[in-house]
Amino acid sequence: MSEPTLLVLAADPPPRLGRLTGRVRVTYADEDTLAAQLPLSDALLVWNFTSDAVRLAWPGEGPRPRWVHTPSAGVDRLLCPELAESDTVVTNARGIFEVPIAEYVAALVLAMAKDLPGTLELQRQRRWRHREGLGVAGTRALVVGAGPIGRATARMLKAIGVRTALVGRTARTGIHGVRDLDPLMARADWVVCAAPLTDDTRGMFDARRFDLMQPSAHFINVGRGPLVVESDLAAALDKRWIAGAALDVFEHEPLAPDSPLWDVPGLIVSPHMSGDTVGWRDRLGEQFVEMYELWAAGKPLPNVVDKKRGYVPMHDDSPD
Repeated sequence: MSEPTLLVLAADPPPRLGRLTGRVRVTYADEDTLAAQLPLSDALLVWNFTSDAVRLAWPGEGPRPRWVHTPSAGVDRLLCPELAESDTVVTNARGIFEVPIAEYVAALVLAMAKDLPGTLELQRQRRWRHREGLGVAGTRALVVGAGPIGRATARMLKAIGVRTALVGRTARTGIHGVRDLDPLMARADWVVCAAPLTDDTRGMFDARRFDLMQPSAHFINVGRGPLVVESDLAAALDKRWIAGAALDVFEHEPLAPDSPLWDVPGLIVSPHMSGDTVGWRDRLGEQFVEMYELWAAGKPLPNVVDKKRGYVPMHDDSPD
């Protein structure tokens, strides 16, 4: 029996797949050659998970890989109708990014409450100007997105004394449903978006929802850029409808040097780095190798994406 073929959509640095030597034939593709190699491959590792190449190349004639793995939390860049309707199994990198993103959110909450951006700017200007920071303990946070990242974020915020509510796709024990989103936003001091990008969630944070927030409240997005109408957020900050915001993800990445978002008052911009800690690529590679060994042995895979929903369901997700 011939070795299976693993196709890797390449990105630098490449994944470390040494443990699979002699057990699988590894081939590499870029965005231009991916379509031609898909029919020849048994499995696909989307190492370049910021690319739209899979979604664009998947439709077409010929067989397709039986398994696609993306070393990212979101799968919105992969899914197209042809892939969603196929028998191909799609998996993601659940288990890698949750705690680092939760730590990053907690850091942003503390930084905004204590005006660390202002302190650093005043230091740069050599100006001594005393201010008063906000207390964090006892404030209210709303985390939108009840998957692993949202839950880890809620736990981290609770650890620093923040009272936290979670909103998910459906209401269940300890989690509010979407119908509670608006009233909870109106009471929150911190609104954290950690939701997946789907047809239902695209653009969910718009002018109407920012208008619901308290003038003293802050907004943070570590989910997906298109969840937020960026021009509406900029307007809300300009008009001081809300006190501040932080974006780690954007509709178009990288953010262009001439983007007006760089200059929006009260907005912290970071380059999609909330989940990336030292050694993260190695951890992604190790996770994939472990999953490949399960797949090659015919065993069930973890982190299987519900392609209709666009994310990996939690065990307690209510059925549709």
